[in-house]
Amino acid sequence: MKKSFLKFLTVVLSAVSAMSLMSLTAFAEGEGTTTASAGGSMGGMLISMGLLLVVMYFLFMRPQKKKEKETKNMQDNIQIGDEIVTYGGMVGIVVRKGDDNVVIETGGEKNKIRIKTWAISENITAKEKAAAEEKAAKKSKMTPAKEKDDSEDKK
Repeated sequence: MKKSFLKFLTVVLSAVSAMSLMSLTAFAEGEGTTTASAGGSMGGMLISMGLLLVVMYFLFMRPQKKKEKETKNMQDNIQIGDEIVTYGGMVGIVVRKGDDNVVIETGGEKNKIRIKTWAISENITAKEKAAAEEKAAKKSKMTPAKEKDDSEDKK
């Protein structure tokens, strides 16, 4: 699906750039033309710029906002006992959670550090749980098929 979407975007971008180029050349050559044709070329240029902005929104801004929303959700759902990684690279286990800060325990000497929740980049515990659930789901989907094959082989 991604490949077809990228092909579609390539076609759209090439069409938009071609329209922009045609509009710019018509506008540049427009010294001896009438005002109506210059206005038409300006309208075409505005439409092509608008299309370009829409494409840029879907390529860059929308995925970034989606990622920010997922990160904020992860930071809000941190629980005591989770192993986390900060943007600075520190790894620790959450021992206390406040409104906008978290106390983590790091190292073998059990050093405690207070950090802001916005500084949490990854929840290792949640990722491991999600991976285990995904693996179990795949295994449960594969198990009936294998059992079916085994029962057919026995007959």
